[in-house]
Amino acid sequence: MTLALMLQGTGSHVGKSLIAAGLCRAYTRRGLAVRPFKPQNMSNNAAVTVEGGEIGRAQALQARACRVAPSVDMNPVLLKPETDRGAQVIVRGERVATLQARRYMAERLEFLPAVLNSFAALSAKADLIIVEGAGSPAEINLRSRDIANMGFAAAAGVPVVLIADIHRGGVIASIVGTFEVLSPDDRRRIAAFLVNNFHGDPALFAEGIDFLVERTGCPCAGVVPHFPAARQLPAEDAVALEDAGGDGNGAFHIAVPRLSRIANFDDLDPLRLEPGVRLTIVQPGAPIPADADLVLLPGSKSTLGDLKYLREQGWDIDILAHARRGGAVLGLCGGYQMLGCAVRDPDGIEGEADSVEGLGLLDVETVLEPAKRLATVNGVHRETGEALAGYEMHLGRTEGNDRARPFAVVAGHEEGATSANGRIAGTYLHGLFASDAFRHAYLMALGATGSETAYETLIEETLDALADHLEQHVDLGLLLQIAGGEARARTGS
Repeated sequence: MTLALMLQGTGSHVGKSLIAAGLCRAYTRRGLAVRPFKPQNMSNNAAVTVEGGEIGRAQALQARACRVAPSVDMNPVLLKPETDRGAQVIVRGERVATLQARRYMAERLEFLPAVLNSFAALSAKADLIIVEGAGSPAEINLRSRDIANMGFAAAAGVPVVLIADIHRGGVIASIVGTFEVLSPDDRRRIAAFLVNNFHGDPALFAEGIDFLVERTGCPCAGVVPHFPAARQLPAEDAVALEDAGGDGNGAFHIAVPRLSRIANFDDLDPLRLEPGVRLTIVQPGAPIPADADLVLLPGSKSTLGDLKYLREQGWDIDILAHARRGGAVLGLCGGYQMLGCAVRDPDGIEGEADSVEGLGLLDVETVLEPAKRLATVNGVHRETGEALAGYEMHLGRTEGNDRARPFAVVAGHEEGATSANGRIAGTYLHGLFASDAFRHAYLMALGATGSETAYETLIEETLDALADHLEQHVDLGLLLQIAGGEARARTGS
């Protein structure tokens, strides 16, 4: 009998992903076979799975917390926004369509069978499934044909724990208000609530907890204090970058333009945790700092659109000036494509058929093609000779003279491109900076100080610390009882 528990929030960004990761590690340490699950996710931060598909990065981190490899069943529906109103639809790891928001909302129930099949597949190999909702069930305008929150909970018979972020303010109103707007059936699915991100003395909130218990009829599963080390874990989506500025105070300065469709920005995480690095997310309307040692162009879900966006911000002028001064530039995936002479989309994969002039810093051109490359890879960085590991997730084929100087050698094949002076480079490899020896050697070759930061070890230590944090402040026994009671109801035992 597989237990299951769904975490839903009073709003977006209340800590559902973080709490889910912590519970996954905590229950795994107790000897349970735990699996994460998110029916529907919307994020351009994705990871490659063991099957060669893609899922949301948050579920990949949660899988790591469970000490298992990520699988397409952990996030059966992934929406990757390409425009303000349209998104690429990934079902069980594979791209099936690009749909406008209105059409997807009308048709999303068609994906529920795939969601339930994935849930059943995970149930067959797990003792406990930690399910993460999306947004909030209080968005009752989305309840019809919902597969992400109460629609899934009802279809799969999974109990719900409601999470609220007290640091946002109005936590009592947000919890009570969520109960009030739900239908009676959906309201009954909430078995407990949890208050997250508390600052100060939790005893000062005791009266608030008493009121919430009486008003909702549900127990409080815990009041979780703020967990500062959360910043060391990969963020789920680009909202985390909207208010970001400088990270760290090291002497080596890396500037990263925040593209409108930035993707897989967790590539930056190992860099911003380096003690000798200062990493600046350059916000729209701001210039790229003239004192940057390295300009890093990140991945993009819409390369042509972000090339135009980059020029609208004037960043093309800044990048070209930086290169003329002898500064280093590295493009990752979509950023690599932008560094070339042109990006062509003859089949209209990103919208209407189009061709956009690139920055011209690499003598290459890219043609977008329908087939997406998804693979985990191991290779060697050509310049430093250091081993690296990562993954590819891209549409497009890049060719040109600078490919004669590859960035890396992967499985015996040359990958990426480097300019004749060695200061400009591009690669399709994501996640490469998690390889410690390569990261240290790459930065030192550009003038940064040495470091002994072990990124993967730091992630593991942070997940364990998060589990310890929840063990102390959450009633894990209560949550298991809730999951077990619903499981017995589902099986009739």
